[in-house]
Amino acid sequence: MATIRLTKEFTFEAAHSLEGYDGACREIHGHSYRLMVTVKGEPSQDSYDPKQGMVMDFGLLKRIVGEQIVSQFDHSFIVRRTQQGLVLRDMLSEHYSNLVMVDYQPTCENLLADFAERLLESLPDEVELYSLRLHETATSYAEWYAEDNL
Repeated sequence: MATIRLTKEFTFEAAHSLEGYDGACREIHGHSYRLMVTVKGEPSQDSYDPKQGMVMDFGLLKRIVGEQIVSQFDHSFIVRRTQQGLVLRDMLSEHYSNLVMVDYQPTCENLLADFAERLLESLPDEVELYSLRLHETATSYAEWYAEDNL
């Protein structure tokens, strides 16, 4: 039986604040994120299965990633849950509603680890999360591989 990897790309817009950072990105700024999600599995061989020949329906993958990541982070402001972050959230929440509080510094790397956890809990048992790639800019990205995170 052939093992196949499927990849689907997603995009979302988000701003973040890197509290305590010592570079230019210490200022509030945003990105046009590109997320590539790759799953691995064997295509269904069941001739009665409407998904015969598929590892996973791309539509199902789109729905899962949409629910777990895109719908929550798209057009959001991501803030670390610290005293400073809570003050910022309280000030902004009078005018803006999509403020996402996280328990980590919202770097590309940490967002990717969070996304992996969300997807590992949500994907069907018959497929494995193989890898994730999150582009923060056209030339800068982070990658997560299941084999590195056993």
